[in-house]
Amino acid sequence: MGWVFVGTGVVGAFLPVLPTTPFMILALWMFSKSSKRFHDWLYNHRIFGPSLHKWQQYRVIPPVAKLASVSMMLASFSYLVFVSSVPVWGVILTGLVMTSAAWFVLSKPSRVPE
Repeated sequence: MGWVFVGTGVVGAFLPVLPTTPFMILALWMFSKSSKRFHDWLYNHRIFGPSLHKWQQYRVIPPVAKLASVSMMLASFSYLVFVSSVPVWGVILTGLVMTSAAWFVLSKPSRVPE
């Protein structure tokens, strides 16, 4: 599963609608349970490593990532409300889940403390 998340994260590096870091965090967690070698490789990767260090040490989510994630949630929810034919209970449930996720993202620091 770690490699599935690494692959998804790499694809996300090239597609603006797919985030990279959350998938790398999941991959890092998966590797921590299965392979020290791959965990260390990803954690010390020259491209993905710095973001993983910031997350693991300080739970930092950069402002750009916050904006992207909340924007995509709003766009998805707007589509759900105005275009799809999801029942009201589904819209409410989805709204609650997305609100919780947005709160989680926005409650994390944006920068490493000085």
